[in-house]
Parts: sequence; C-alpha cells; structure tokens
Amino acid sequence: MSFAHYPAMLISETEGWTEIERSHPGVRPLLFGLVMPLSLIPPAMYAYAERAYPGAVFPLSVPAMTGGQLFATGVVLFVVQLAMVSFMAMLIQRMAISQDHDPGYENSYTLAAIAPVPLWLSSLALFVPSLAINVLIVALAWVASAALIRHGVRPLLKVEDAQKTHYISNLVTATGLIAWFGLMIVSAALLSILSGIAGL
Repeated sequence: MSFAHYPAMLISETEGWTEIERSHPGVRPLLFGLVMPLSLIPPAMYAYAERAYPGAVFPLSVPAMTGGQLFATGVVLFVVQLAMVSFMAMLIQRMAISQDHDPGYENSYTLAAIAPVPLWLSSLALFVPSLAINVLIVALAWVASAALIRHGVRPLLKVEDAQKTHYISNLVTATGLIAWFGLMIVSAALLSILSGIAGL
C-alpha cells in the first residue's frame, strides 16, 4: 500500500483498493507500519504547537504546559488512538455481521486503519498557528475519511449488495465521528487534569 494511491482511493472502489486486497496486509503489519507511526503525528504536532506558540491554536491551554505534561499527554493520546483503531475494527465487523455478512477481523481492521489517515495527517496543519485554518483542515480531513470509508467497504469487506454497502458506510462514518468527538473530550479532560496538577 502506497500513500500515492490515496487520492484515487477517495473517488474509486478499485484504484488502490485492489492492491490492498491483493497484498492482504495483516493486523500486525498495519499496526506497526501504518497505525503506530501515524498515531505519533498528532501528539508530536500538539507538543510542537504548544511549545512554539502557546495559546495560538488552543486558546484554553494557557499557560503553556511543561515538557513533562506534554509528554504525558502525548503518551495517553497515542495509546488512545491505537485502542480506538482496534475498537473501530471490532465495531465495523459487528456492523457487517448485523447485515448478515462477516468480513473477518483482519479486513475490518484494514478499513479501520486506512480511514483515519487523513485525520492523522491533518494535524500537520499545526505548523500554522491559526485556529481557523486548523479547523478547516480537520473538516476537510473528515470529508476525506468519509470518502475512504464509502469507497472501502465494498472491496475490503467484500459487501456486494449496494444497499448494505451504503448502510454500513453510513454507520461506520457516524460511529467514527462519535468516537473522534469522544477522543476530543478525553483530550480536553486530560489537559484540564494536567493543568490542575501544574497549578498545585
């Protein structure tokens, strides 16, 4: 699987997807080769933004956190992201089973690992100290993730029925959105706790 295929995968159910289907990556290669490296980007970029221009992108995180607090936050966010991909894979499999189709956990994990790639990469926008630009980039990343889900259900989960494909795609997208907001709430709570500790 190559990042060069991603633009085509946003609009096609064959370009890029057939290569993934043919190579049939397992959970472990996806975890170590895709999920873990990309899950490092958001915590690293958050730490960078907080150190480079505290309060510019995240106004509520003033005063700036210490290096230790940023490290602790980054570790927790990294672990939460890894857990979320596994959780989404389990949900994707169960959603498919509810439609009388079991794609297997590996195929479900593949979709769960590929779909959030735009969201992970969107954190690179933190190089720009602007809340408005970062919100816009995240919104575009969500559209891209939804497109990956919509075009990935049929080739990866082997769902042939168009109505079932549409239903599973919508359900996975909605669940992913809820999970993402959950991650934001956990992050905000963590920041609040760490700020409170710093104030003691």
